[in-house]
Amino acid sequence: MQKAIPTLFMRGGTSRGPFFRECDLPADIPTRDRVLLAVMGSPDRRQIDGLGGANPLTSKVGIVRPSTTPGCDLDFLFAQLQPEKDTVDTTPNCGNMLAAVVPFALETGMVRAQGEVSTFRVLTLNTDMQCDITVQTPGGQVSYEGDARIDGVPGTSAPIKINFLDTAGSVCSGLLPTGNVRDIIDGIEVTCIDNGMPLVIFKAADVGRTGYESVAELNADTELKACIERLRIACGHAMGLGDVTPKNYPKMTLIAPPRDGGSLSTRSFIPHVCHDAIGVLAAVTVGTACVLKGAVTDGIAVVADGQARTVSVEHPTGEFSVELELDPANPQNVTRAALLRTARLIMRGEVMVPASTWNTQGDKA
Repeated sequence: MQKAIPTLFMRGGTSRGPFFRECDLPADIPTRDRVLLAVMGSPDRRQIDGLGGANPLTSKVGIVRPSTTPGCDLDFLFAQLQPEKDTVDTTPNCGNMLAAVVPFALETGMVRAQGEVSTFRVLTLNTDMQCDITVQTPGGQVSYEGDARIDGVPGTSAPIKINFLDTAGSVCSGLLPTGNVRDIIDGIEVTCIDNGMPLVIFKAADVGRTGYESVAELNADTELKACIERLRIACGHAMGLGDVTPKNYPKMTLIAPPRDGGSLSTRSFIPHVCHDAIGVLAAVTVGTACVLKGAVTDGIAVVADGQARTVSVEHPTGEFSVELELDPANPQNVTRAALLRTARLIMRGEVMVPASTWNTQGDKA
């Protein structure tokens, strides 16, 4: 016996995974997590018995429901799974999967198109963060075709604009959780920052690397990865996050001067595997550090002056541009962060899981 669960399999930005209506999943969290592990085929390195793609970027799940929060249209819960672990982490956000939330809601009739262009406010339950997401809806239907291009995804698609409303301190106590714009932790200069994603930013040169190494080189660099994990654990305590050993955050970001016309070159670890690109909220957080005086990015990042600034974050497969607006009364305060993503519906149908996975006492499928 197997249990059939309605799902849409979607790409959001440079990530992908199944999306579910909350009402189609078990209500209690332990059972829900067992079901999601079965859906993705974790724990297994290849995720051969599920929908996972054997990579953290393709081991993600989106859960959506109509919002009851005043002013919000939709609630979104993001779940990060890992190929070889039996964990379901709903603590951090994922700005890439966020790009598919409104298309999913439109496809499932959860919301209705407002005209040629539709904007809905989404509350991310993971971190209580709100954002306005604008999608193209010609003729009242979601459009996936267009001229927008994002690095890390082949071809072009319809643009999806995400305007974040309150990203500072998404998981930590504030934008700068240590109280400093720069710290020395485990002998390394770092900026610990959270503007949508808890991040530890440090110079590649300070760990004996150039910051231009390939993803394959960095993933094979066991000495560097051990150094980064020691630093991550130490920074986790400094950021008020406790023991982060089993957690997917803070993410770790090596930086170097730009070399392809951008603002800054990055190599992002999520947290133990080097990212082929960079996460949406990690890019927002890195971009924020680039406009803060005294951060480790100071003197390395190339960013024009002004109240509104565009930061081009270089990564292994291209660049990611973030628009930031500063508070005129306090230039250390970022009041708005906006960016462009794309999404696509890949498949609709039902995913099958063993009925025993869903069953709980008194609930026999």
